[in-house]
Amino acid sequence: MTSSQADAARLTLALNELRLPAIKALWPRFTQQADKEGWPAARLLATLVEHELAERDRRRIERHLAQARLLPGKTLDTFDFAAVPMLSKAHVNAITAGDSWIGKGSNILLFGPPGVGKSHIGSAIGLALVENGYRVLFSRTTDLVHKLQQARRDLALESAIAKLDKFHLLVLDDITYVTKDQAETSVLFELISARYERRSMLITANQPFGEWNSIFPDPAMTLAAVDRLVHHATIFEMNVESYRRRAAQNAVGQSRHQKTGSQPQKKGD
Repeated sequence: MTSSQADAARLTLALNELRLPAIKALWPRFTQQADKEGWPAARLLATLVEHELAERDRRRIERHLAQARLLPGKTLDTFDFAAVPMLSKAHVNAITAGDSWIGKGSNILLFGPPGVGKSHIGSAIGLALVENGYRVLFSRTTDLVHKLQQARRDLALESAIAKLDKFHLLVLDDITYVTKDQAETSVLFELISARYERRSMLITANQPFGEWNSIFPDPAMTLAAVDRLVHHATIFEMNVESYRRRAAQNAVGQSRHQKTGSQPQKKGD
């Protein structure tokens, strides 16, 4: 083995030990380029380190995306902002930076009837935040509540809620589908209380606050939960016609026109 080969073998072992896979993969190409172009040593080292950091960022985002359990295909680019004029695209894009509200434990509340895109926009905001370095968990509220109920039965509720602290944002989808059950709503209330002014939540709801007594049977609990959620919150009301209903009506209309061979009637005709 030549001296050069021995140095390469030692470097490979050292990079394995230091867990620097990007530098291990790239150093032969970049050292060859550096020798050919006469790079200063500092430039070569900086280039290799920058690639290692970029690879670490990529792997971290990949890992956090897997943990986030976001809805597939739901991005800000695929959301039809024109169909929800009261929802500002610029405002939503500003929210995805996260720095003005995540650190304060502020919340986002999305209200509107079924089918207007609340889950889509909630998941899309979560995706953008993950890409910006935050940790997010998306869950149907009923699913998460059932897990917390099981944790309470196992005498591990406090630990289960504490584990959720690793997520900067907890997206609770369809909160108003939680059944009116004292054991269930009490764990939900404990989750809201535990995250208050510490960790952020994004909640989607089909019903306004006035109907939340169907979630929390105790009026005092309802008032306390709402008070904690809105204290530091951005609220969006998406009161438009259901996208799914419009899509279904359009599909039916097109099918009828195709069968009859007629053209859709224009307004004013």
